[in-house]
Amino acid sequence: MYAFLLSTAVIFVAELGDKSQLMAMTFASRYRARDVLLGITVATAVVHLASVGIGALIGAGFSQYQGVISIVAGVAFLGFAVWTLRGDELTEEEASKARGATGAAILAVGVAFFLAELGDKTMLATITLATQEGWLGTWIGSTVGMVAADALAIVVGALLAKKLPEKAIKFGAAALFALFGVVLVLEGSGVLG
Repeated sequence: MYAFLLSTAVIFVAELGDKSQLMAMTFASRYRARDVLLGITVATAVVHLASVGIGALIGAGFSQYQGVISIVAGVAFLGFAVWTLRGDELTEEEASKARGATGAAILAVGVAFFLAELGDKTMLATITLATQEGWLGTWIGSTVGMVAADALAIVVGALLAKKLPEKAIKFGAAALFALFGVVLVLEGSGVLG
């Protein structure tokens, strides 16, 4: 349960201001929100299943180095904080592809999200979490966190028509990543037990 709650919160925060949210809003302008969310859910579940598999293997293979893994994970989260501050933009080409996608909505959205998430910070954050926490809770939680953040983007984007306080979201997400990073580094170094 802890892995589920932690990964839901971390991935929800990681997804705030991410280009996946911009893709979700763009797809929602073309397709029904239900189809967009279903495509996002399927793609996210597949990518995050692979992510937790990688993370669990790393965690199990290096269990005698838990302190080092915790420090590396903490440094990774500090990197995610910087990445979040740097921002993530949807290029005109990506926006054009999202607007002009043909075929079944769920398939178009699912493939686009699957490709966009490969190597993205949410995938890396999920791998990092899975090195420390249970794979099942991390997988379900990371999937729920990402889908919830993208659903929020679709709803808020539709209601506020792009009047989101982008800087507040960006700084808040970066601060939470930094906080998680510092806690993991302190745990790994033995300061927090």
